[in-house]
Amino acid sequence: MTFTIWLSLFTVCILGAMSPGPSLAIVAKHSLAGGRINGLATSWAHALGIGIYAFVTIIGLAVVLQQSPMLFKGISLAGAGYLAYLGFNAIRSKGGVAAKLESGEKVSVGQSAKEGFLISILSPKIALFFIALFSQFVAIANDFSNQAIIVATPLIVDGLWYTFITLVLSNSKVVDKIKSKAVLIDRLSGIVLILLAARVVFTL
Repeated sequence: MTFTIWLSLFTVCILGAMSPGPSLAIVAKHSLAGGRINGLATSWAHALGIGIYAFVTIIGLAVVLQQSPMLFKGISLAGAGYLAYLGFNAIRSKGGVAAKLESGEKVSVGQSAKEGFLISILSPKIALFFIALFSQFVAIANDFSNQAIIVATPLIVDGLWYTFITLVLSNSKVVDKIKSKAVLIDRLSGIVLILLAARVVFTL
């Protein structure tokens, strides 16, 4: 795998992690209510679920590509459409990233980890996102090293992003800065997602 291809994978993974949704809400809730340890437990349990999704998706898409190239192309186009949909929604977003920050009642570290794992492994949106993402990388997942990189990248990126969120939420001044830039973050993310969707279409 070349560095350019990996950078494309990394970019879409970080944008996916940064996208506001239930995952951000659950990490924020446990970070604010339970403290840093609870937030970290939620973050890395969530990342584990992401890693499992990544592994299952790359293996499944590889089988589809081998058995039915036309079906694979259809999945790739549908995936590109979904990336574009996410991009347009991000551009039109009014609430921004900070709109999903919520607090809740304090729970144990184990409960935080459990909720973080379940919110990722049971999310149909994450399944769709990985199908959209990996359809453009499955062709190079022809050996163990490339497969390991493709699976490890979203896992580590997700864990590190939500670790960052956990650390940020311990500083109210930083949260205020994020709120002030939330719409800009959403719009830039939306543009990049639309460009990645176009890349999928043009490389088929």
